[in-house]
Amino acid sequence: MGFGIGTLAVLVPVAAPAAEPWGIPHEKPLVLKGRLVDALCHLKGRCAPDCGAGKRQLGLVLADGTFRLIAKGNVDFAAAIPDLIGFCGKAIEADGLLIENPAITLFFVQGVRTEGNAEPFVPAERFKAEWEARNGKAEEWWRADPQANRIIAEDGPLGIKGLVPKPKP
Repeated sequence: MGFGIGTLAVLVPVAAPAAEPWGIPHEKPLVLKGRLVDALCHLKGRCAPDCGAGKRQLGLVLADGTFRLIAKGNVDFAAAIPDLIGFCGKAIEADGLLIENPAITLFFVQGVRTEGNAEPFVPAERFKAEWEARNGKAEEWWRADPQANRIIAEDGPLGIKGLVPKPKP
């Protein structure tokens, strides 16, 4: 297939997703571009300075006004907040997995950069380094986490004091 006489072709580089598939039903590797926001502020108007200073859930508002909740980063069972909080209110590109489950749509960030930046995506893995700086190395950080263990000891494994899981048959 060729171009006819008088046809002008303009090739524009498009950021291809480099996100690693995780085998989650309904996942789609995708680069989202939008403004990083405090989810509670965007959805309910309950705003805090600096997107809650790392203590609140974050999301992306795309150019068409669509809101995408950012559920986690590239570390098992951990949020992407340490990697994203410095971009509060700014336009970013996030490489990751969009999970469009019929019940809820979430975005799992694997890499981030400022919008329009040609540099490679920075992996969204800061959580683990920060956790290890506070708590030391652990094979499975989520099992060794002192805060999670304290909460489980106080409220039980299901989050309700006295309620225990049924034994497996």
